[in-house]
Amino acid sequence: MSRTVIRGGLVITATEELHADVLIEGERIAALAARGTEAAASWRADHTIDATGRYVVPGGVDAHTHLDFPFGGTFSADTFETGTRAAAWGGTTTVVDFAVQSRGRSLREGLDAWHAKAEGQCAVDYAFHMILAEVNEGTLKEMDALVAEGVTSFKLFMAYPGVFYSDDGQILRAMQRAAGNGGLIMMHAENGIAIDVLVEQALAAGRTDPRYHGEVRRALLEAEATHRAVQLARVAEAPLYVVHVSAREAVAELARARDLGLPVFGETCPQYLFLTVDDLARPGFEGAKYVCSTPLRPADHQDDLWRALRTGDLQVVSTDHCPFCFTGQKELGRGDFSRIPNGLPGIEHRMDLLHQAVLDGRISRRRWIELACAAPARMFGLAGRKGTLAPGADADVVVYDPGARQTLSVRTHHMNVDHSVYEGREVTGQAETVLSRGRTVLDRRTWTGRAGHGRYLPRATCQHLD
Repeated sequence: MSRTVIRGGLVITATEELHADVLIEGERIAALAARGTEAAASWRADHTIDATGRYVVPGGVDAHTHLDFPFGGTFSADTFETGTRAAAWGGTTTVVDFAVQSRGRSLREGLDAWHAKAEGQCAVDYAFHMILAEVNEGTLKEMDALVAEGVTSFKLFMAYPGVFYSDDGQILRAMQRAAGNGGLIMMHAENGIAIDVLVEQALAAGRTDPRYHGEVRRALLEAEATHRAVQLARVAEAPLYVVHVSAREAVAELARARDLGLPVFGETCPQYLFLTVDDLARPGFEGAKYVCSTPLRPADHQDDLWRALRTGDLQVVSTDHCPFCFTGQKELGRGDFSRIPNGLPGIEHRMDLLHQAVLDGRISRRRWIELACAAPARMFGLAGRKGTLAPGADADVVVYDPGARQTLSVRTHHMNVDHSVYEGREVTGQAETVLSRGRTVLDRRTWTGRAGHGRYLPRATCQHLD
């Protein structure tokens, strides 16, 4: 069994910061010891990593990605190979992707298809949520079997009628089933029926440019759906996780629920914290690059999102990474914004953007690790293995240079997409060396990983519940 020691760094977890050395044996963390102690000095290793002047942090856990994902007549541009490699370049060592049930097919068929896409392709470890396109007696029974084998979260949509949409009765039935089997319902909370009316009216009036995508998907319709999802979860006595929260009005609904002591959780994404509706209104067709759902909001929503991340009304920052190339994919919506594939690239930049937020005074260093590593691991049944640096945990470790300056750009990123939504943005901080289960996959900004190293992770049920 190989032994690696990481010496000289500042270890940062969600709960503490300490100048300590880290001992790795095989694929797991064996021990931490304060620098200069007799215990640390006694360690002998096959490989030593000098982390002087660096942070030593857990590998990131991105709990919301869409790799090789079908949408709008095309597929997201990152495969499991390219997407997980880009994740590792950015300091993320675990992704939880979404397997998709096709209409008229079983959950099992969808899950098997996603296993086939991912097996042997991933550079870092991965797991699956399950998207329910149909709720019926068969799929409800299948939910029990999937939870038993480690697929413990299920996504439902209040948006996209005719594609993924579930009505309130179907949502209630799925929530009731989850309440019984321990699963967690993840909700895309937008009133899709009302949005479709506004889309039809906008197009009829000749409002076809990308910026109208944001105008029709109104914040009030996100808030209304969030409120409805919370009430349905109360009736079902089930926990609820609301994905990609973008609007202050939706945050307020989650805060009210949590003030009542309800097991209601929410995530937001870097695009809502760093981009705005002004990007959707870029001249020409450039705004198409910024089309995602929920949509980007006016800048004054961002303070509310940051406040909720600090107070715990939002628990997780994931990416909703779902990249589509501008050429040949986003362009499908020229002349009709409703045909623009929804999604942005971001899997590589989440850790760095959140570190920039630390430097900007938005969050603390420990909160950075909580939001990006520890909380998503607890939320989705990976605590103890992922998201922390502790004896027995998987040796997913990032040696992070907090002073490295970089300019985000399509010319330097590793995602398989022909543009960057953060083009030209300067940030400080960068993953320098990345270990996945003890194996160095990024060595001082040189790629040493490989497709097939990543393993599939069966998950426990939500560990975020009291």
